[in-house]
Order: sequence, then structure tokens, then C-alpha cells
Amino acid sequence: MADQKQQFTKVNQLRPLDTGLNLNVKVINAKTVAQRGRIQGRFAECLVGDETGIIIFAARNDQVDLAKEGNTLVLTNARIDMFKGSMRLAVDRSGRVEVGEPASFSVEESNNLSLIEFERLDVVV
Repeated sequence: MADQKQQFTKVNQLRPLDTGLNLNVKVINAKTVAQRGRIQGRFAECLVGDETGIIIFAARNDQVDLAKEGNTLVLTNARIDMFKGSMRLAVDRSGRVEVGEPASFSVEESNNLSLIEFERLDVVV
């Protein structure tokens, strides 16, 4: 099982509520967000992307230190969360965020998947 090569997903292939994603992305910018309420820890919204597009990555706690502008991140077992109708990339405890080799690609900034608004439809059968 250790010999299996991970399948990496491109940003333009992401869909709402996807899970178990592996991505190789470059951090375009990162800003720390002050949290309100009872939630403990640090939180940053980072714009990350690859050669197919960009998306917002919600970095939490130790992930904030790794998500610095210009770093290339390897996200393992990531998921797509929905926030106010738009997609956000996140990695919880079951996943990993690591700083990878510097990106050999240029980021396609004109395709921002976080700007696409989705509407939830409940179908009753």
C-alpha cells in the first residue's frame, strides 16, 4: 500500500462537498482572520492555486504557519466545505498539510472557484 502513488486533483476539478482530495498548490496570499465566538485557535484565509485555477483554503492552527505567501503546499485528504454558497478548501485532523518543493507551474488566477455561488436544492421524494 505504501508503494501506491497518490492521485493529485487539479483545482478546476473540485466540486462542492468533495472529500479525500490530494492537491499540490501554491499560496498566492494569506490573511489571518480574527475569530468570534467560542472557537479556539488561529484561522487564516489563503488564496491557493495551480495551473488550472485558484480557490480559498481555510487554514487552521498549525496550518497557518505553513500557509505563507509563495509556499507550495501538498494537501493530503483535503475536502471542500461550503461557506455562504461558495467552495472553500479545508484539511481537518484526518488530513495533512506539508510544505512541498517550489512550484514548477504558474498559477492561473483568472479562474477563481471560490467566486462561483452554488444554491442548495432539497429534493423531496
